[in-house]
Amino acid sequence: MPSTPNQTPHDGRHDFDFLQGHWRVDNQRLRQRLQGSHDWETFTAFQTNQALPGGIGNFDDFVANSWRPDYLGMSLRLFNPQTGLWSIYWLDNLSGGLTPAGILQPPVVGRFENGVGIFEGEDTLDGRPILVRYRWSDLTPDSARWEQAMSDDAGNHWEVNWRMLMHRLDHRPQ
Repeated sequence: MPSTPNQTPHDGRHDFDFLQGHWRVDNQRLRQRLQGSHDWETFTAFQTNQALPGGIGNFDDFVANSWRPDYLGMSLRLFNPQTGLWSIYWLDNLSGGLTPAGILQPPVVGRFENGVGIFEGEDTLDGRPILVRYRWSDLTPDSARWEQAMSDDAGNHWEVNWRMLMHRLDHRPQ
């Protein structure tokens, strides 16, 4: 967005503020990824998002007892004010989101433009290198859409394998 003389340029540090609070998350998840599968599972999860101190980012939990009763996930989103980019890390109670050496798995990195957030990164699936893309869209004060897609051909083709429709359970924080 262009800036006027009395307005600072948009730097992105507040792009995830819409997510603060409590959410019901309706999930559609492909059971097998990058295998040509069309077998989707559906389940409901609940999420609570909180800001980190100093405006450096936010985190949320992901609890889906109807899907996997002992599973707990967490997103950690960190904003880099020098690049204007967000890094998003996925953590869970199965691997901790860590490599065998104890280092955080690589994040997806990106930003919002025109109301859509695209975040991409490198990962592995079954020992082979892949690309992962998160896409945030349809943002309103009370709902949002998230999709995850993967590519095993350097981004020429993408398979969407997880969709979340989020519905706010509380009033939006001020």
